[in-house]
Amino acid sequence: MKLSDRDTIIELTPLWKGERFPDGRPKVPQKYLDEMRKMTLEELWKPIFLKGYESQFEGDLRTLHDDGRKLIGRAVTATFVPTRPDLHDVMFGVGADEGRKGNYNQWVIDSLVEGDVVVADMYDKIYKGTFLGGNLTTAIRAKTKTGGGVIWGGIRDVEQMKQVEDVQVYYRGIDPTPIREFVMKDFNGITRIGKATVLPGDIVYGAGGGVLFIPAHLVQEVVEGAAKTHVKDDFGFEMIAQNKFTTAQIDRATWTEEMLDMLTEWINTDPRGEKYRYLDWSHEYDLARNGDPDDTQTML
Repeated sequence: MKLSDRDTIIELTPLWKGERFPDGRPKVPQKYLDEMRKMTLEELWKPIFLKGYESQFEGDLRTLHDDGRKLIGRAVTATFVPTRPDLHDVMFGVGADEGRKGNYNQWVIDSLVEGDVVVADMYDKIYKGTFLGGNLTTAIRAKTKTGGGVIWGGIRDVEQMKQVEDVQVYYRGIDPTPIREFVMKDFNGITRIGKATVLPGDIVYGAGGGVLFIPAHLVQEVVEGAAKTHVKDDFGFEMIAQNKFTTAQIDRATWTEEMLDMLTEWINTDPRGEKYRYLDWSHEYDLARNGDPDDTQTML
């Protein structure tokens, strides 16, 4: 048995064709994470949802900071279960053989690199389930630079945690007790945060009180899809204001060729469209010409 096994991670994420970290997690290029900071949760959620990834969001969480900061990074996943003496002995033995020090949650924090986010399923344990406190939050900041955590469980030392710069944490509850009576089941395996399924290397996008987990192999498409949604909104608001199109026309999932022609002309001539000129609209034109089975539906 191995914890955070490279071969297992690669087998779990076969659709990712790009670079990987030494541990096997997909290494989504930083430029896409940077682009996400300009986007809203709904813009990034839509392309995933339309592809059938309907279990990638969880909103029943509290946030360490309520100042509008976003949490964006690559998931390091961990799953825990209630303590059982024989299982604890096995898992602690595996960790010892791998040279891991401290408790299970410290093993996870020690593995982090720049741009990572801890995603830990503590089975909603809050009393004695405080995965993070002041010390480990400080360690997260040192290792990830701008990361944080999504904890389906508890945290402690909140006043200390809030003093750590450039970190955001989503969690279920607060308790002063130290973490006790839990066992690591998986490290960089499949985990669950509430209603969401998460794989190692997924991109964590926390904003607006909820967290979206974007599959690594979809990130480029999702970011470009979100950009298209954004520019269509900008263009659509102006067309509605000028009475050139109705809200029903703008809200359709598939635009007509005439609308797309006007959109692309606006992108190519209006200064507000300059940052979107790299986008390819050939797929949208194909749908307009050949029909879309969902073209009677409004845009999400």
